[in-house]
Amino acid sequence: MMGNSSCGYCGRDDSSYLYATSSIAGDEYSFRFCNSCDAVFLAPRPTGAELSAAYSDEYYGTTTRKFIAPIERVIDVFRSSRSRRVARTVNPGGRVLDIGCGNGGFLKALADRGYEAHGIELPGGSAQRAKEVPNITVHVGTLEDGHYAGQQFDAVTMWHVFEHLVEPRKTLEIVADMLAPGGRLLMSLPNVDSWQSRVFEGNWLHHDPPRHLFYLGPDTLTAEVESLGFRHESTSFFSLEQNPFGILQSLLNAVLSERDVLYESLKGNIDVTRRHSRVSLTLQKALFVVTYPVFALLASVESLARRGGTMELVFVKSETNPAIR
Repeated sequence: MMGNSSCGYCGRDDSSYLYATSSIAGDEYSFRFCNSCDAVFLAPRPTGAELSAAYSDEYYGTTTRKFIAPIERVIDVFRSSRSRRVARTVNPGGRVLDIGCGNGGFLKALADRGYEAHGIELPGGSAQRAKEVPNITVHVGTLEDGHYAGQQFDAVTMWHVFEHLVEPRKTLEIVADMLAPGGRLLMSLPNVDSWQSRVFEGNWLHHDPPRHLFYLGPDTLTAEVESLGFRHESTSFFSLEQNPFGILQSLLNAVLSERDVLYESLKGNIDVTRRHSRVSLTLQKALFVVTYPVFALLASVESLARRGGTMELVFVKSETNPAIR
């Protein structure tokens, strides 16, 4: 078992303290920098029981969706946009696997474009909702359970999933095996080298303890994936879906006594919202609407400097894979 200072990515015990953070439940953690692999990781490492509790129905949403209806409609627009990006690089009718497929909305957008859409999701509310979506195939479980052994895909996607993985290196190795030569790996994740991360430290929205276990910067991640037989194709640091909201919520985290209140209210999380007045929640939502154009402009500046709060990377599997080390 890893010690409290053992890296959440490589497992080595050679790290330096960065800063403190806390969960929405008030549990205290810290983030550390691994001097061996350059990962930033959560300490102490959550136990299996703590992770199971963190992925309760409150996380997935207690109704038929994760977020309240107006927000889900906006997110559907971004899901459709992601499907268009896949369509630009994967031939029509190709097989696509979405790891951590949530409620299946992105897969539905892919299926509507004629792709053979497959998804994998942990047991919970999102998985059950995804199973009810027509024209997609969803496996409830983990990538490591062997369900996809021997199958090949034209593309594998991970949208804000990598930082949740307990065994990220193993997951990348499995993905490398299951992708057809020339297949694409598309992944989005928080950018630990971003201005948001550097300025807000433990108050950064994308520090979501205990669910987010580690982060790799863009250069480190690129080198890691390339070592498994991939060629780096592109990196984008701009996201209207993630980055403007990330700035505002991180600011609120820095000045309020409880983190991610606005975010949880948009999910309809009663356990959080009942601790705050309706006036306070309404003001936070109004602040988001008013400040969004300003923070969208700032997000554009961040991305031009390669310091956006999140990043999206595309890799192409080479015709031959090096030996998995």
